[in-house]
Amino acid sequence: MESLVKFVQDEFVTKKEIPNFKSGDTITVFYEIREGEKVRTQFFKGVVIQIKGTGLTKTFTIRKMSGTIGIERIFPINLPTIQKIEINKRGKVRRSRIYYFRELRGKKARIKEIKV
Repeated sequence: MESLVKFVQDEFVTKKEIPNFKSGDTITVFYEIREGEKVRTQFFKGVVIQIKGTGLTKTFTIRKMSGTIGIERIFPINLPTIQKIEINKRGKVRRSRIYYFRELRGKKARIKEIKV
């Protein structure tokens, strides 16, 4: 059964070229919004909290602060409406899933930047 699923994914799902990013990085995701006949591009900029899954079913969660409210959004890697992903900052974290980041406020919520 797994080989059948893998075969279908390899044959019919098109792969997108995305940059390599990991947890702690600040990225901007540009994606299309369809409202009736109109199509517009919107972006979501935030810190990657987790990357989950393997292959074509991989998803990643981004968290941003809007005032004092934290907003998280989950994006599949192969979402057809994603136009591009930009990496703004590389962050240094010790874990691959930084759920503790949700409770941090102010200066404690800073992630150390890696100079590339």
